[in-house]
Parts: sequence; structure tokens; C-alpha cells
Amino acid sequence: MHGIGGFSAPFIRRPIATMLLMIGMAFIGAISYWRLPVAGVPQVDIPTIQVNAAMPGANAETVATSITAPLERTLAQVPGVVSMASTSQEGVAAIVLELDLNRDIDDAAFDVQAAINAAANDLPRNLPYPPTFEKVHTSDAKMLTIAMYSDAMTPAQISDLAQNQFAAELSRIKGVGQVYFHGLQRPAIRIQVDPARLASLGLDLETVRARIAASTVNSPKGSLHGPRSAVTIDSTSQLVDPEAYRTLVIAERDGRTVRLADVAKVISGVENARTSAWVQGRQAVTVEIRRQPGFNIVETVDRIKAALPAMRENLPASVQLRILGDRTKTIRASIRDLQWTLGLTIVLVVLVVWAFLGSPRAALIPSLAIPISLLGTLIATHLLGYTLNNVSLMALTIVIGFVVDDAIVMIENILRHVEQGEPPLQASLKGAREIGFTIVSMTVSLVAVFIPLLFMDGLVGRLFREFAVTATIAILISGLVSLTLTPMLSSRMIDPGVARMVAHAQNDKRGPIGRMSAGYANSLRWALDHPRLMLGVTLVALAATVVMYRAVPKGFFPKQDNGMINGVTEAARDISYPAMIERMKRLSDVVAQDPDVRDVYYYVEGNPAVNMGRLLIDLKPLQERDASVYEVIKRLRERADAVPGISMHLQARQDIQVGARISKTQYQYTVRHADIETLEAWVPGMMRAMEQIPAIEDLNNDLEPPAPRLKLDLDRDAMARYGIVAEAIDETLYDAFGQRQVASYYTQTNVYRVILEVDPRHQMDESALAAIQLLSPSTGRLVPLGSVARIERTMAPLTINHDGQFPAVTFSFNLAPGHALGQAVDAIRDKADEIGSPAGLSGVFQGTAQAFNESLATQPLLIMAAVLAIYIVLGVLYESVLHPLIIVSTLPSAGVGAIGALMLLDQEFSLIALIGVILLIGIVKKNGIMMLDFALDAEREQGLAPREAIYQACLIRFRPIMMTTMAALLGGLPLALDQGVGAELRRPLGITMVGGLLVSQILTLYTTPIVYLYLSKLQRSKVLRFRSRLSMRPRLQSEPDDGAGASGALPESR
Repeated sequence: MHGIGGFSAPFIRRPIATMLLMIGMAFIGAISYWRLPVAGVPQVDIPTIQVNAAMPGANAETVATSITAPLERTLAQVPGVVSMASTSQEGVAAIVLELDLNRDIDDAAFDVQAAINAAANDLPRNLPYPPTFEKVHTSDAKMLTIAMYSDAMTPAQISDLAQNQFAAELSRIKGVGQVYFHGLQRPAIRIQVDPARLASLGLDLETVRARIAASTVNSPKGSLHGPRSAVTIDSTSQLVDPEAYRTLVIAERDGRTVRLADVAKVISGVENARTSAWVQGRQAVTVEIRRQPGFNIVETVDRIKAALPAMRENLPASVQLRILGDRTKTIRASIRDLQWTLGLTIVLVVLVVWAFLGSPRAALIPSLAIPISLLGTLIATHLLGYTLNNVSLMALTIVIGFVVDDAIVMIENILRHVEQGEPPLQASLKGAREIGFTIVSMTVSLVAVFIPLLFMDGLVGRLFREFAVTATIAILISGLVSLTLTPMLSSRMIDPGVARMVAHAQNDKRGPIGRMSAGYANSLRWALDHPRLMLGVTLVALAATVVMYRAVPKGFFPKQDNGMINGVTEAARDISYPAMIERMKRLSDVVAQDPDVRDVYYYVEGNPAVNMGRLLIDLKPLQERDASVYEVIKRLRERADAVPGISMHLQARQDIQVGARISKTQYQYTVRHADIETLEAWVPGMMRAMEQIPAIEDLNNDLEPPAPRLKLDLDRDAMARYGIVAEAIDETLYDAFGQRQVASYYTQTNVYRVILEVDPRHQMDESALAAIQLLSPSTGRLVPLGSVARIERTMAPLTINHDGQFPAVTFSFNLAPGHALGQAVDAIRDKADEIGSPAGLSGVFQGTAQAFNESLATQPLLIMAAVLAIYIVLGVLYESVLHPLIIVSTLPSAGVGAIGALMLLDQEFSLIALIGVILLIGIVKKNGIMMLDFALDAEREQGLAPREAIYQACLIRFRPIMMTTMAALLGGLPLALDQGVGAELRRPLGITMVGGLLVSQILTLYTTPIVYLYLSKLQRSKVLRFRSRLSMRPRLQSEPDDGAGASGALPESR
């Protein structure tokens, strides 16, 4: 800093320009605040694509071999695929591709479509429609669910309204992305054949199917063009109602016309009769709405709610709409609570400044740095496209204690000159020049700790980049405010008389600050007299930090209470659809009786099998219930055990969801092997071993016992005699029992299916197979199925899972109360090693557990990188390799305090706590910078010895050190004590800040001077050795003989 006042001088001398610049920045910041989108957490799009294919009636093995496997082979070649998992179940195949974070999902979509096209030749030719895919944004979980139900309309009519009208109107609302349906029963015409009547007429199912398919078409017919007019041609070739199908002629027998009504019932039904959703005991269709990326979730939900009255008017009067699963309620409450916490933090920090400066006018000057820095930060966050969320607001809250630090250091130094009798203007110019380099060092070194965060890759890096950028911008702006606005206001607002009176009161040893300063001076002299002991304290703190870090339980993100619970229910593998619905209703009734439950809704869709359902629970707002979501879950588990024949797995819904894999509980561990039999033999032993781990509960896996299967052993010789081929048998069975889509009919709004099956009364047991007849091409007669096939009772899986094209089994679990994810992960690995595994078997954690493993591996590197970044920045600023070590020596004590506070309060070391430790690295070193700057200046300018220089520096900088530390501490205290909505995400940050600052404040005031003295001795010994070597070196002829070269000292480093 050169010249009187240095960088700050123009701003001090031009107060109007300075004020107008700051007012303008604050005004634009206020506008930016109202324009920022609102979200729960930063938006991190994990590019995921899900490929779906359907073949109604096909069993899981058929789907896996004929649909899933061909698609997997081609999809595996899509560039950028990180993982590929598939589920094959009755009639449906689903393949989930998770792509590299840097892969553009729109570009990947073209490659996925090309892969699907490449697999087309290997797919079954009777696949009703080609495989489809959709881009899935796992971060854009459902923001709202709307249930539709009516006492006067059928489920098919409600479904038609929901899909064709209601969803179309929803999709036009700004911000609405994907819309999903549960319990959707699309209208269809169902043809239910009586196999006995069909056989009596000498007809088989394949003949009926072929006749139906050929009797309804919707194709162009052309037009006629005369000299004066033109006319289009149409026909009644499309059959669109049950009556038309009833009268359809399917054959002629003995001069008698056989119509479809003679052999079958034709009814208006639904496409899939084995799917339904229920809300508060009523059958309904639930419409799940997801946010379009980049839009404000709160504003989007507000727009949906505002549009609902008009949408209701367009629906029949009997249709009721019910809002469920509204995510914005917890987001609004969390943001509201965090805003209140931010305001409280500002008040506490201002009170600290006032308490130390003693004058309201003097306290106002550094306090103005808070709103200006925050509003200036909001401008940048708006321009960068960030959202107003828990993480960004948490960054703004925690930096309140930092942004005022630089202003405190500036005004405290100016006040010191005013107290010595200098006029405010002169004191401001002089004080700003003296302290300018210190503020730059503090600001730049604090920003340096965020550099590793800014360059972190992967999910964790994306999540915390917004935090790091927000905090960095706020700190940089606060440094600018401290060098411009603070000295300018000091030159105009400080009253010299009041300042000297306050200084006299504070220096009075009978006052609190005076007694504190005197006590510190005495204890500091004692510490300087016992340097080895204090150095030992520093080394012990370093060792304790390492030991405590290894011992503290590790976690990923703190478990949140968003007031929503996702449940997966499971019954016996051979349960029927009606029985499953009955058990789900009984379970729902039990859950609804809990006093903290507001809504219960569930659906059964055969995903992945009929014996599994989904049950979702909305709790009352946090302030209206007595228990946390995890206490409610424990309570509901106990009550659900009383419902026979069904089990329930619950997990609290989280804002941060990693991976698109669906499981019964929150965390997953997947094992895979090329041989499914080897895998099935190993899994039970691992299951028993994992059941012994105390850190996990709700343990289950997706390798369920196989379900009963009727297998037809074909008699190839008999088939040859009758001329019947295997394809004819499969097609006939599909006609009878597969809910086969044999035709379609088109309307102005949708396409509907015609479903062929035998009468449901003939689908009750294996006797239904005896009624099936096949047409013999050789004899022209019907042949009973039993003549060419023998029925065997076997077992078969209802679901087949793959991971990376290999058969896989996924264990899923929740954490037991009082345990961290790191403990569970380590225990699972130990158990896998303990029982051993066959060659070729591999195990990997998935979803959140996988992200935790990746983050855990980088945590030590991240902390070391932050320390190294500070060291390099300080080394550049001070042009020294030793002086930065003095500042870095302050860090171990902060680690002891932070980790110790977490362990004392039974908190895990989560990623939020890690951010707190990184912030501490940036804060605690400020004490060392302030001491070092003044000590070096005292040695250089006043010629003091190192001991006297550091002693004077500690006493002079004691007040600003206490002020800045107390400001940062009280900035974290509201977060540490927060009990509001979303507090569990913020509390670890506050705890680490408060614990680290308390311990480091006590220790660094004594250990930093000792490290300074030891490194000063080291530097002097190096200088003396250099001089000694220089004096013993043979003198060259060109060198002067006056000894100047030997006696010159190394230049002092700043």
C-alpha cells in the first residue's frame, strides 16, 4: 500500500461517490433477492435415462432374456454410461442408465435411441410397441401430488379425465415438468372368451385373435376430385365400441354365422385391471408432478394451486381433487426459519461489535458491511443462476461473522489512532494504510480455503460449489467494503471525544475488557516463559486432531425431517391382486390412526410384482406434532407388525437423493456375479451376517423366494403328429392369460386398446389349462393342450435384477438410531471379508452409500488442499516460507474443538461438518495474521527483539482478535442451537464453528507467539549460517576488500 491512505484514500476523500456506489449495489441486490428461484437444496442434475419396454403377459424370465438382455447389450455401448441397472418382471422391463456428470443428457438421448434401434432385430416381433425412454432428473423429485376421485364415476372414467384433460392442463403451467400417474386404469374394450363355447364351435383362440385384428383398421382411403368439387372417402372400418365387437362375425359353421358375442363377453373395461391407487380409503388416480429444471419450485406450486379452481370447473361436479405430498410446505418453513436465523445472527454480531467498541455510531460503521456484503452477493448468485436454498442461505448466515471481521479490524485500528489524539480523517487515512495489507491477507487467505471446493468434481463438488461460490463472493465484497466504505464512514462519523472516553473506560482495569486484557497480558508472559510446554500443546493438538478424526463416526448428509415418509410393502409371493389390496387397506387404516399422520395414500401396480406396493405418508407440520419423522417411523413399524400377511419398510424422504435406483429402504449394497446360482447360494449367508450388524436396521434384499409356476413340458413327438409348432402354443397361451392387446381404436383425444383373454372365471387355477384347445393344421381339428404338453409345478422368480449386465442382488437398509453411515459401511465390508466370497463376485455400494464412499476418500485430501492453498497464498503475500507456518500452526486447535464438539453432542462427521472445518481453517488463521503483521512491523520499524515484538503485537491485537472471534462464534451459534424445520441440515455446521472457535481462541492466543519465536530462531540461524559460509568463501579479485559483502544481512521478509 503506497501513499497516504493507500488504496482506501480516494474513497475516504470522496464520500458521496463511495456512498452512492454502495447504495446502488444494495438496491440491485434487493431486486436480485426477490428474483432468485427458491429450492430445498442446490439443483444437481445427475444425468439419468430410463428405458422401458412392456410385453403384457410375459413372465420375468421371458422379459429378461428376450427384451432386457438385447437392450442391455446395445445400451452398454453408449458413451459416458457410469452404471446400468435393470429390473425384469411380469410384462415389464426397466433399464436405468446413470451417465457421467459431464455428459449432456440431450446428446446422450440420441445415443440411447440409436442403441434401442440397433436392438430392434433381437426383440420379440409381437412386442406391442417399441421400447421408450425418458430423461430422469433425480434432483427434481416430485414437488406435488394431486389425487382425483369420484363417487359417481368409474376408475376408467377418472383415468381418462386425468390423462387426457387434467394432465394436459397441468403441463401448460409454467415450470411443470414430467407428470406421472399412479392407479391409472385406462379405458379399454375387454373380450373375455368362454373356452368351452369356443371349442364347441370348433374354433381356437388364434382364429379369434386374427379375426379381431383384421376387422378394425384406421387407415387413409383417399379422396375423389371432380371438375367442380372434391370429396373425401371414409368407411366404418374402425370398431370403437363394445357393441360393434359383439356383432363381429368370426366364422361360419354349418351355414350359421358365428359372432363374437356367441363365444365371448365384450365389455367396457380397463387396460390393466391389476393396478389401483387409494387415498384415505377411496380409489383414485394420483397425479405426480415434477419440476422442470431451472424453475422456482415454490412459484411453480403456487401457480398450480392458483390454476386448480379453474381446472375444477372444467371437470364433472362429482370429481374431487386433493393435494398431497406438497414439498413446498417444508421448503417454505425451512427458508423462513433460516431467514429468521440469519436476522438473529446479524443482531448478535452487531451487539458484539457494540460491546467492544462502546459507541453506537462506531458500532454502526462495521455493521453496515453485513447488509451491503450480503446484498452484493445476491447480485452475483442471481447472475450465476443459483437458487435461494438451504445451502446458499446457510453460506450467507455463516459468513455474517466473517464479513464483519475485516471492517472490525479496520475500524479498530482507526480508533486506536483517534484514541491517541489524531483527528478522524488523518486517523482513517493512516489506519487504512497500516491495516490494508492485513485485510488483503485475511481476505485472500480466507477465500483460498474454498479453492479446493470450487474444483471438486462429482456429486459432492456440484452440491457444495454453490456454497463455496456464495461464501467467496461475500468475503471478497466484505474485503472491498472494509477498504472503502468503512474508513470513509470512520473519517466522518467517529467522535474523537467519545472515542477517547470509551477507550479510557475500556482500558480501566476495573472494567470487563480491561480486566480481560490485563489477565491476558499476565498469562501471555507466563506462556512465553514456558515455550516448550506451549509448543508441546500445539503438537498434542495436532496429534489429537488426527486421532479424533479417525475415531469420529462419519456420515454423508444429516438425516432430514421433511414430514414425508416413503414406504414399500411386501406380502407373500403368491398373493393375488385382490388379497394384496385388502392387506394394503388394513395397513393404511393402522397408519392413519397415528396422531401425527395427516394423509395416507398407496398404490399397487405390480411393480416389481403384485405382492409389492407403495405406501406414502404425509405428516402434520413439525410445529403441530410431538415426534420427529424417525420417531413416527419407529412407532408405525411396531403398529404395522400387528397386521398379518404383510410387511412394511419405511424411509424418511430426503431433499438430497442420489441415484435413480428404487429400494425398500434408504441405503443399498449390491453384489453381482455372472452365475445366478452362485449368487443365490452366497446371498443367504451374507444376509445372516448383516443381520448381526448393530448399525443397521430394516435389512432386506431383492432376492426374494421364487413364486409358484406352472411349466408346460412340450411333447415334441405329439406336436409333430398334429402339425402344431411351439409358437402356436405360446401364442394361444398369450391369447388366453396374458391380457393381450390385439387391436387399437383411435379417438380425437387418445388411443385405446382391445384386450383379449379367457373369461376371468376360467383363470382361477391350473384347470383353466385343460380347457385350452389348439387347432391342428394336419387334421383341421381341435387338440386339447394336454395332448401335446404335460403340466409341471415348479418355482420361478417374479423379478430378475441385473447390474452392469450381470445378475445382481441388492441389500438395502436403514441406519439404526445413534449410528453413522460410515460405521455401517465399514461393518458390511468386514462381514463380506469375514464370510468370504466366491471368485468373480463383486460388491459395490449404490446411491447415497456410494456417494458417501467417494466423499470419504477425498475428505483428508480436501482438508490438506485447503491448508496448502492457504500456505501458498500466504507465502506469496509474505514472500516467505516460514511465516505462513506461524499462521498454519493455529489450525490444529480448531480441529480439536470442532470434532470434539461433534463427539460430545453425539453428532456424526458429515459433509456439512466438513464444510465447517474448512471454514474454520480460514477463520482461525486470521488471529495469526493479525499477530504476525504487527510483530514483523515492530521488529522492522522499532527494532524490537522477536519476544518483545510478538508480545506487543498480541496485546495490541487482542481486542480485534476477540471481536472477530466473538463475531464469528455468534454467527455460528444460532445455527448450532437451531431446532426449526431443516435445522438438522444446518446444525452440524454451527456446532463445528462454535466448538472450533472456542478451543482455538483459547489456545492460539498462547501457542501462536511460541511458534513465532521458534521460527524466528530458525530463520536467524539460517541467516547466520549463510553469513558464515559467505565469509569463509575465497574472495574473488573483482570483490571489494572492505568486507561489505560479508556483513550484509538478508532482506527481511514481510
